[in-house]
Amino acid sequence: MISSLERNYWEAKPFLARIARRLALPDFVQETAWKIYKVAARKKLTMGRSIEGFVAASLYAAIRIHEFPRLLEEITEISLVSLRNIHKSLALIVRAVLPELNLSYKPLHEVILIYRFGNDLKLSMRVQQAAKGLLTQAKRSGMNRIGKDPRGIAGAVLYLAAKGTEEQRTQSAVASVAHVTEVTLRTRAKQINKYSNKTLRLQSALQAQAQAQSQPKLP
Repeated sequence: MISSLERNYWEAKPFLARIARRLALPDFVQETAWKIYKVAARKKLTMGRSIEGFVAASLYAAIRIHEFPRLLEEITEISLVSLRNIHKSLALIVRAVLPELNLSYKPLHEVILIYRFGNDLKLSMRVQQAAKGLLTQAKRSGMNRIGKDPRGIAGAVLYLAAKGTEEQRTQSAVASVAHVTEVTLRTRAKQINKYSNKTLRLQSALQAQAQAQSQPKLP
C-alpha cells in the first residue's frame, strides 16, 4: 500500500529535477531543495496546497541559502507557478522548515548579481569590477539600499560602468537581463551617480587637504 506521502514525493521529485536541470543548478542546490521539500511534506504543509508551488519555493529557498545567482522570476517562468503561489509557500518554508534544518535564508545581494548580469550581458571583467567599484562608492557616501530591489541596483551600476565605452549597453538590454523596468533602472542610475560622485568629491577634497598640509610653511 503506497502512502499519501510517498505519492506526494513521486509527484514532486521529477518536477523539482526538471526545474533544476533547466536552470542549470548544481547538485548541491537541488539536494538542499529536496531536503526542504521533504520536511514541508512531512509536516503536511502541502496538504490542500499546490505541490508545484512548494517545489518551486523549496528550490528558491535552496538558491538563497547557497547564494546562487538565480532569480525568483526565472523559477516562475520555468515552473509555470504563479509568483503569489510561490511567495505563500516560501513564507511557510522560511517560518516552519528552515529552522528545523538549521538553514539560513540569505537575502539577494547586489554584488552576486553584478557578476551574473555582467556575464549575461557579455561585459568584460573590467566593466564588472568598475560596476562593483561604483556600488562601493555609493555605499560609502550613505546610499540607502533598504527597500530597493538589488536587481535594479546591480543593473544600474553595470549600465553606468559600461556607458561611454565600447561595451555600452542599452537601457532596454540591461533592464531585460535584470528583470526590472527601464524606469527603475534610470532611477537607480541617478541615485548611484549622485552618491558615487559625492564620494569622488570627498576623496578629491581630502587629497587636496593632505597635499596642502604636506607643503612646507614659509617662515
